[in-house]
Amino acid sequence: MNQIAQDIAAIDDKLSKRDLALDNGGYFIIYLDREAKLICAKHFTNAIDSRGRAVDPETGKVIPARGKVERTAETLYTARTAKELCVKIFEEAQPCPVTLLDHAAYLGREFIRAELALISGQEYVQD
Repeated sequence: MNQIAQDIAAIDDKLSKRDLALDNGGYFIIYLDREAKLICAKHFTNAIDSRGRAVDPETGKVIPARGKVERTAETLYTARTAKELCVKIFEEAQPCPVTLLDHAAYLGREFIRAELALISGQEYVQD
């Protein structure tokens, strides 16, 4: 890895550890369906409790940031490109499931990463 790539990776690693405000609109689990050649984004609703944690709106239980959670997605969005997925979520979905600009920016970055992994055959792991 060259120096520029190392510097960029270090910046991204540092920024990935910052605190974020959670979106009242919910969250997405992003993955690839390589057989269908699609980028997939499952949208889950949530509520934000008084301590700023995402909770299941039906049970009130905290949704952990890591590990397996058994929940049913509200909507599954699929597309062939990052741009197509952004159009479906941010322009066509009514109401838009994303309520924070920083969440929208994060999703755009992740959709591009997923698209590049789909093209290159590399593994995609959501940040």
